[in-house]
Amino acid sequence: MQHPYLVGITGGSASGKTTFLRRLLAAFPENEICLISQDNYYHPRDQQLRDAQGVENFDLPASIDSDAYASDVRHLRAGHEVRRKEYTFNQPGVVPKELVFKPAPIVVVEGIFVFYFEEIAKLLDLKVYIDAQEHVKLHRRIVRDRDERGYDLQDVLYRYTHHVAPTYEKYIQPFKSEADIIIPNNHHFENGLAVLTGYLRGKVAAAGVG
Repeated sequence: MQHPYLVGITGGSASGKTTFLRRLLAAFPENEICLISQDNYYHPRDQQLRDAQGVENFDLPASIDSDAYASDVRHLRAGHEVRRKEYTFNQPGVVPKELVFKPAPIVVVEGIFVFYFEEIAKLLDLKVYIDAQEHVKLHRRIVRDRDERGYDLQDVLYRYTHHVAPTYEKYIQPFKSEADIIIPNNHHFENGLAVLTGYLRGKVAAAGVG
């Protein structure tokens, strides 16, 4: 049996991956594409490593349960449904949802470490890197962490300087050269999205779906 076509999508924190992914998924019916995100595979907060100032560092490979993530990706690749509890970061008032990932001709594997984790990277059929300049990413990070995760500006800037930027330089940017497609996203990603969407529609057609 032909396995799903696995597309790995990565890029620095706040490079615009979430918006890109939302648009990509909207271009396909639900039965043709599935997204499985690294964001739901963080270890519990009390297991996160802390820096010298005692601040949890969510921007290290060790913050992710990569074994569980790789296992679920393999299950999807083999055509099996996967269930996972939503990770809610620092929002104790939010009741986690049960997420259901159903096999589809296209499976998108997303996260900042999906090229770094060898056990995941070797499963990918196509590697896509979303790229953005540093000042653009910083602005997006400030807005996201304030609105979605409840961090104040000082906290965001501290984490960006001491966690996000060093991680990008060590664990993300070095793997940019391994990408099959690099999509700039400083202002928009329309052309890159159109190219990738057209290519993946061809894969769906080849799988005889639709």
